[in-house]
Amino acid sequence: MLQELSITNFAIIEHLDIAFEAGMTVLTGETGAGKSIIIDAVGLLAGGRGSAEFIRTGADKAVLQGMFILPADGVTAQLLDEAGIEHADNTVILQREITKSGRNTCRINGMLVNTTTLKQIGETIVDIHGQNEHQELMQPEKHLGLLDEFATAKIRKLKQRYQQQYDRYQQLNRELRQKNANEKEWAQRLDMLNFQVDEIAAAQVKVGEEASLTAERDRLDNYQMINQALQQSYTLLAAGEETTGAVDMVGTAMNALEPIANLDPAFNEITVNVKNAFYGLQDAAGQISNQLDLQEFDEGRLDEIEQRLDVLTQLKRKYGDSEQQILDYYQKIAAELAKMTDSEENSEDLAQRVADLKQQLLTTGEALSDKRRAAAKVLQRQIHQELKDLYMDKAIFEVRFKPTKGQIYRSGLDSVEFYIQTNPGERMRPLAKIASGGELSRMMLALKTIFSESQGITSIIFDEVDTGVSGRVAQAIAEKINGIAHFSQVLCITHLPQVAAMSDHHYFIAKKITGKRTKTSVTKLDNAARVQELARMLAGTKVTKLSLEHAEELLRLADEEKDD
Repeated sequence: MLQELSITNFAIIEHLDIAFEAGMTVLTGETGAGKSIIIDAVGLLAGGRGSAEFIRTGADKAVLQGMFILPADGVTAQLLDEAGIEHADNTVILQREITKSGRNTCRINGMLVNTTTLKQIGETIVDIHGQNEHQELMQPEKHLGLLDEFATAKIRKLKQRYQQQYDRYQQLNRELRQKNANEKEWAQRLDMLNFQVDEIAAAQVKVGEEASLTAERDRLDNYQMINQALQQSYTLLAAGEETTGAVDMVGTAMNALEPIANLDPAFNEITVNVKNAFYGLQDAAGQISNQLDLQEFDEGRLDEIEQRLDVLTQLKRKYGDSEQQILDYYQKIAAELAKMTDSEENSEDLAQRVADLKQQLLTTGEALSDKRRAAAKVLQRQIHQELKDLYMDKAIFEVRFKPTKGQIYRSGLDSVEFYIQTNPGERMRPLAKIASGGELSRMMLALKTIFSESQGITSIIFDEVDTGVSGRVAQAIAEKINGIAHFSQVLCITHLPQVAAMSDHHYFIAKKITGKRTKTSVTKLDNAARVQELARMLAGTKVTKLSLEHAEELLRLADEEKDD
């Protein structure tokens, strides 16, 4: 149940802190005082759609907080566990902030969540029923959902299994349709992948190969220049028959310096430098000699290299800018080819699986339909009893199953619409076409009364659902709402004194203008104040002695009714 509610800078409410209790609580007050705004705040905490328009004029953001006490083993606790949200002491705190930019910040027990999670969990905590919810009864496409809501305990697992089968069937059927519709494109893609995989595989590409081949080609292309440079440099360095090479001349200089090296540090440094030059030139001459021995021009090898580089260039033009990118592309298309080949081999198997799954789906759907039909009969009996209590004892309610012409839907194989006969002698007609506003109010209240015992919702809110009724019907509605409060906490906005009198707790909502700003206040009424408020609701602007006596009588009769 909702234990505490805090509202800051929301619509005309600057700040409110309200503590609620179990049982039936009514909120009354003049039109425009802010009663529905309080309910709107609870609705946003439960995941309703929010916008910057809710922020009080002049404020930067609206802040809403609600603390709820939940049953330990309910659906809410399960969802909180799945979301990884701690909920010690069966307490849940919902918080929502809305900024001028329209940004929503939502928290559950201090943990940041998105609005989807807030809505998913909030819907298991709070059920808000306003005048516009009568529209569900006016929309036949919503009737199957209402029937399923009633039969939840009996059909939940079967419906989950059906929907899992349906989702799998749709997925496989899409694959089959896509394959059949694109056979030409499929075959073209298959041929192309086969060609590309074979071409890259045959090339046996290695990372770094192009750089190595390019270096070898450059040496062969420049053989004459390289050989001439090596010969000339070797001749200049090494001693010849008629000339003295640079190595020998440096060696002679080194020998000449040896005797004076120890006479002066400067001479020693010069000698060391000449020695280093001598040995360096000796090594260079040896390396050049080795390179001359290795020099060999192979025109056939040059052709091979040119051809191989051309192959690599063609592959790079098609499949990537480097050997590594070519190999990565090869891995990608090889995997796709394997998948397509496997799919090609199993096309008949896919069609058979689709057919088998459809048959399973139909079998499960028929079982689900049977359970729905059984639940519909129970719902009809219970609705009749509830309508009888609401002075519609002559009405006949019926859940009609309409043929779907072989169509399969995610909701099942059924199409359902509620029919009603409100007066004897008339024929059964669709509820959406003949029910008045007052009748719709009583129909929805009958459904809520039935559902409240099985849904496990901790707080049910009625926002002026008693509009359009009066007299004994108003009293019957009051008793029904109070009856629902035996299973769930009920918060109710009402203009009917009969409903207000049946409450366990009564809050008066008022607004006043202070400093050119409107502020909303909430006051919990004691018994004397309740008499005054009920008298105002009965008489209007002027409270008379008779209206006060009538108010006292309403409270006394309400207490007697609740004691029965």
